Amino acid sequence: MTSLTYSSPFPADFLFGVAAAAPQIEGAAFEDGKGESIWDRFSRQPGKVHDGDTLDVACDHYHRFDDDFALMASLGVRNYRLSLAWPRIYPNGDGELNQAGLDFYHRLFASMKKHGITPWVTLFHWDLPQALEDRGGWASRVTVDAFARYADTVVKAFAGEVKHWITMNEIRCFTQLAYGFGTKAPGRKESAGVVNQTFHHALLCHGHGVRAVREFGGAGAQVGLTDNLDVCIPVTETPEDIAAAKAWFLEKNAHVLGAMHAGRYPESYLQRVGADAPDVRPGDFDLISLPTDHLGLNIYTGTYVRAGRDGSAWEAVPLPANYPRADSPWLHIAPQSIYWATRFAAECYGHQSLYITENGCGYNDEPVVNGEVLDLHRRDFLRNHLREAHRAIADGVPLHGYFLWSFIDNYEWEDGYQRRFGIVHCDYATQVRTPKLSAHYYADIIRHRRIL
Repeated sequence: MTSLTYSSPFPADFLFGVAAAAPQIEGAAFEDGKGESIWDRFSRQPGKVHDGDTLDVACDHYHRFDDDFALMASLGVRNYRLSLAWPRIYPNGDGELNQAGLDFYHRLFASMKKHGITPWVTLFHWDLPQALEDRGGWASRVTVDAFARYADTVVKAFAGEVKHWITMNEIRCFTQLAYGFGTKAPGRKESAGVVNQTFHHALLCHGHGVRAVREFGGAGAQVGLTDNLDVCIPVTETPEDIAAAKAWFLEKNAHVLGAMHAGRYPESYLQRVGADAPDVRPGDFDLISLPTDHLGLNIYTGTYVRAGRDGSAWEAVPLPANYPRADSPWLHIAPQSIYWATRFAAECYGHQSLYITENGCGYNDEPVVNGEVLDLHRRDFLRNHLREAHRAIADGVPLHGYFLWSFIDNYEWEDGYQRRFGIVHCDYATQVRTPKLSAHYYADIIRHRRIL
């Protein structure tokens, strides 16, 4: 254990950054040869997205990225996690390459370099080409083969500009929520067996992403997964409740992180899903379990767990109706989730390098008044969560960076433009950017490298 206190600086090599994703900010949804994504299609289906909002314009980052990076740099941000739009590069998922898509990202990376910002690039952040969905989507190995080609193409193209790669963003969201619950694009409600197969295909694509970086990324290239793992918090920090929380953590994450690190699906998971287990072909886990350089964790909330009162290994404790949350109904405020997610990821899976690749909060009504957005609720969220990150480092957790979600208000999936996560306000009618109080607060933290 180190001697860090809350007033101590973060370690000298700890990275502070911000994050966003191509489909949520770029706009230009059908410009310069970009193909239709599943979110372009889903957003046009009645009742699927708040107010029928589409991704057509979003934050118009496609045309405004240089100004956005200048603003980012003015806040002291030197690390930016972004994603590439797969249908901008392969409009049909595979088939013909769209050179204009590659050229756009070359311009974008050149602008980042000019402003002193390091790219951390996610290969897939939910915008599957609609043409692949028409051929089965994540339920089909056609998508796996197409992703392998896409990953090879972009890593080769950008190896000279990008050294930090992330394969997939939040597998659970674009599989279970999209194919099981139907709340995210493409909005399907499939059987448990089909959903489990989508998980497996996503893991295979992760493996192809790792392989592509190893083969084509060049000297110094690093790669890992970003996972929105299931997070729990022991009700009390006693040995009994901590053991219960760890048992819960291992069970809930068995089919993604557990599978990757075991090189197979854990027996407990296979027993639980029975006949709904995914089809695994020879060689699949050779790909899925390829070693990575880091693990990214998207952490927003957590479940409280204690030792089972009936003698069971664990018991999840339900939240009371008035437990504090953001305007996102799923985002209950639980800062300790950062400490326990990173600690358990290190203890259970042996990770030597962890990054918080997303952490933030969504609220609806954040008006600009006299040139300011006084989002003290986001300042409080940020400060409390960074305290828990700081505590994790003090306790020896190998946490090496924090990317705040999000740099700018953007398209929040099925919630459209109603829900704001940014530290920079975006007026969607005028595209005027206004840094919020939280942006200036985060800039001070970056400058002083301590919690203020």
